[in-house]
Amino acid sequence: MPFVMLKNLLLSPLRKFIHKDFHEIFEKMTLIDKLFFLIVHFIDKYNFWHRLPVFFGLLYLGARRTLHQQYNLINVGRTPTGVRSNPADYPYRTADGKFNDPFNEGAGSQLSFFGRNMMPVDQDNKLKKPDPMVIATKLLARRKFIDTGKQFNMIAASWIQFMVHDWIDHLEDTQQVELRAPKEVANECPLKSFRFNKSKKTPTDFYEIKTGHLNSRTPWWDGSVIYGSNEDVLKKVRTFKDGQLKLAENGLIQQDENGKIISGDVRNTWAGLLTLQALFVQEHNAVCDTLKKEYPELEDEELYRHARLVTSAVIAKVHTIDWTVQLLKTDTLLAGMRANWYGLLGKKFKDTFGHVGSILSGVVGMKKTENHGVPYSLTEEFVCVYRMHQLLPDTLQLRNIDATPGPNKSLPLSNEIPMEEVVGSKGKENLSRIGFTKQMVSMGHQASGALELWNYPVWMRDLIAQDVDGTDRPHHIDLAALEIYRDRERSVARYNDFRRGMLQIPISKWEDLTDDEDAIKTLREVYDDDIEELDLLVGLMAEKKIKGFAISETAFNIFLLMAIRRLEADRFFTSNYNEETYTKKGLEWVNTTEGLKDVLDRHYPEMTDKWMNSNSAFSVWDSSPEPHNPIPLYFRVPQ
Repeated sequence: MPFVMLKNLLLSPLRKFIHKDFHEIFEKMTLIDKLFFLIVHFIDKYNFWHRLPVFFGLLYLGARRTLHQQYNLINVGRTPTGVRSNPADYPYRTADGKFNDPFNEGAGSQLSFFGRNMMPVDQDNKLKKPDPMVIATKLLARRKFIDTGKQFNMIAASWIQFMVHDWIDHLEDTQQVELRAPKEVANECPLKSFRFNKSKKTPTDFYEIKTGHLNSRTPWWDGSVIYGSNEDVLKKVRTFKDGQLKLAENGLIQQDENGKIISGDVRNTWAGLLTLQALFVQEHNAVCDTLKKEYPELEDEELYRHARLVTSAVIAKVHTIDWTVQLLKTDTLLAGMRANWYGLLGKKFKDTFGHVGSILSGVVGMKKTENHGVPYSLTEEFVCVYRMHQLLPDTLQLRNIDATPGPNKSLPLSNEIPMEEVVGSKGKENLSRIGFTKQMVSMGHQASGALELWNYPVWMRDLIAQDVDGTDRPHHIDLAALEIYRDRERSVARYNDFRRGMLQIPISKWEDLTDDEDAIKTLREVYDDDIEELDLLVGLMAEKKIKGFAISETAFNIFLLMAIRRLEADRFFTSNYNEETYTKKGLEWVNTTEGLKDVLDRHYPEMTDKWMNSNSAFSVWDSSPEPHNPIPLYFRVPQ
C-alpha cells in the first residue's frame, strides 16, 4: 500500500503534462509501460523523433512499438483449445496456412478472422455521412497527377499490390448496397450510382467483439499470391514435376483453355501485378532446379515445399529491407528495417557468428516465435493504411528498349497506354503484346503517384471489379467512394479516434493536419467543420509527411507494429528458419538476396546492367545511385 501511494504521489503531477485523452489508459499501464509512454508522449508533443540521431530514433521507435504490442493487438474470435500440433508433422507451409502456430492450428489460415489494433467503432448510423461520393469528388479525385519524383517507381506501386494479394481480402456477402451521387457532385462523378456487395459479418462467439470479418487469403508471408490460399488453387498452379509451377513459354503467367490466368490470386489484377507474379514463379522454378541439382534424391513434393519456403522468404526479405526502405527513405528506417532482419550488429556479424538474440541478430532465426499473447492475424486497421491507389498514374509509359540508353541509362518513350487498357482482362492481353522485359523496364523508369489529396485516379472511379476467380462483375464501381464506405462499414475508427487508439496525439484544428489552405477550406466544407468526423483515408492523404516518408506518420505506426509481427509470429522465419527445414542451399539463396535487383539479375542479367542506374529496383531507374556516406549508420543525424 505505501508503495502504491508513493507511486501515485510521484505520477500525479504528470497528469497535467499528459494529453487528457490518455489519462484513462495511462492509469492502467504497468510502471515500465508508463515510463515508455512518457518518453514517447514527450517526443510526440514536440514532434522531433525523426530529427533525432539514428540510434536515438531507433530507441524511440522501439519504445513506441513495445507499447503497441501491449495495447494494440486485439484478438477477434475465440482461440481454439485442444491438442497441440507437432511442428515436425508440418515442416512446410500448408496450402491453407494451417499448423504454423502449434498452439492454434487455425491462426493465419484462410477464412480466419481479421484482428484489430483497437476496438471497433460502430458507424452503422453514419455509413453515408458525409456522403462517400462527395468525399471522393471533392477531396480524393485527381485534379493533376502528382508523382513521387525519383523515390518510388511503378514497380514499387505494383509490389504493394503483389503483397496485398498475398495477405488480405475480405469475404463478401451476397447482399448489395447502392450509393447514389448527390446532386451537388453528380455532374463530376463518372458513375451516378453503383452497387457492390457488403462485407460479410460473421459471429465470433466471443463476448467482447461479437462479429468480425473473415480473410479469404492467408495472412502469413507465404507467397499465396503465386501459390494460392487453398489446396484447390495450389493444384492448378503446380506442374507436379520437379516441384515446378506452371509458366508460359514467353515467361509470363500461363492461361487456361478459357483464357484465364493460372496463378495463386487472379482477382482485380493488372499488368504490373502479373509481371511480378511471373517473376516469382520463375524464382520458385529456379530454386527447384538448384535444389534438384544439389540434392538429386529430392522428389517433386519435397522440391516444391522447400522452394516455396525459400521463395516466400525472398519475398519477405525484399519487402523488409528493400521496398520499405524506399517507402520510408530515411537513415533511421534504413537502420530499423535492416535490424528487423539482421539485428543491430548487422549482416556480417550474423553471417559470422550466427543468431545471438533478436535485438543483436534480428527476429529472423529466433529460437521461438513471439505473438505477444494474441494469435497471429492481420488487422482491419492494417487493411486501411494499405489503401494506396494514388500510387497509380493515368497512363503506363512504355519505353523504347531498342534505343541506346541516354544519361543515367534513361530511355525514350515509345508510347503511353491508358491505365484502363492494362487492368483486368485487357491488362492480361496487352501484357502479352508488351512482353515481360519491356513492361518491367518501363515500370522501372516511371515514377509512381504520391499519396496525397486530389491524387486518386479518376479512372478508378469507373472500374470493373472481379470475383475471386477473375470473372468480371456486371456492376462498375467507384473505388474511391467505396474505400471510404468500407472503413466505416468495418467499424474502423475515423482519423482522430484512430490516432488516439494508436497513442498518438489527436489534431485539435485543421491546421494541425495540413498547411494547404485550399485543403482546409474543402475539409471544413465537406465535414461541416467537425474534425472528429474526418475519415481515416482522407486524413492519411492530407497529413503533413515526415521528410523522406511516402506515407503518413499515422499509417507508419501501424506498419511499425505489424511489419515485425509478420516475421516474429511465423515459425518459418523463427524456430524453423534452419537448414533442416529450408536445406543448406535454400538458406544460402535467401541470405545472398538483398533486394529485388538480385532477383532480376538471376533471371534477366542484362536488364539491370543495361537499363538500371539506381541502387534499388524500386526507385526510378535513371536516378543517381546513393552516394557513399562515411559516417556509420547509427551515428548519423538527419538533415
